[in-house]
Amino acid sequence: MATAFDPHVGRAWIERVHGRERERLRDELAVEEPLEIRVDGEPLAVTMRTPGEDEELAAGFLAGEGLISGPEDVAAVGLSEDLAANVIEVRTRAGLRRDPTGERRFYLTSSCGVCGKGALEFVRRERPPGAAGAPGVAIEPEVVLAIPDRARSEQDAFRQTGGLHATALFTTDGELLVLREDVGRHNAMDKALGSRLLGGTYPLVGQSIYACLSGRASFELVQKASVAGLAGIVAVGAPSTLAVALAREEGLLLCGFVRGESFNVYAGTERLAG
Repeated sequence: MATAFDPHVGRAWIERVHGRERERLRDELAVEEPLEIRVDGEPLAVTMRTPGEDEELAAGFLAGEGLISGPEDVAAVGLSEDLAANVIEVRTRAGLRRDPTGERRFYLTSSCGVCGKGALEFVRRERPPGAAGAPGVAIEPEVVLAIPDRARSEQDAFRQTGGLHATALFTTDGELLVLREDVGRHNAMDKALGSRLLGGTYPLVGQSIYACLSGRASFELVQKASVAGLAGIVAVGAPSTLAVALAREEGLLLCGFVRGESFNVYAGTERLAG
């Protein structure tokens, strides 16, 4: 059961209706609050997220946007100097890799996107050297089938609320490295990747690490996987057309509808053993 200190889970009184009967009870809900990300004292972005792992979220977001390239760019991540609520600050060693102030918005974090061509060009420019089609250890089909259940067994907040997405990172032999949950699917990916960055292992080129998604595989998640140097994505749900196009261009394994004893391979069949 959740405790009063669980940042992912909130509670509210609700009325449950079953036929002609009504019952008042307390329900557990996924927490959603805004987070402002500041860099070197300046506001950069605001995202709606589930509180917890905010440092990882900020670091993963900056890396996914190509604003930092790895742990060497980060001096510190933590609360802002004014200790404002729902604000996390990243202190860099030498500033961001580019000045984002002239950009209209961070459209790459949105599932709708603005321009497919521009988005693909972004990935080509920001992916780490050697990431596209980087060789690695092939993953067995049995591992692909097993990792969604392994990830689901660690989704504590989802079991309580039913309202959170998850991203888990696995090795080719099925070892779970990290799992993060959030109301936003791209936030869950940022948190998982941010945990690796703050741990000193980013980008992940050549490590044959796969992301397992609790839902669909949209373009922005494949984009983040490519920029991070992941070997591929295993998704419980379906991919989009642009997600498939990017995975094929980048040489990533992309599996969808991974349920029961079957799954579809949309890209990167050479990374699948057998």
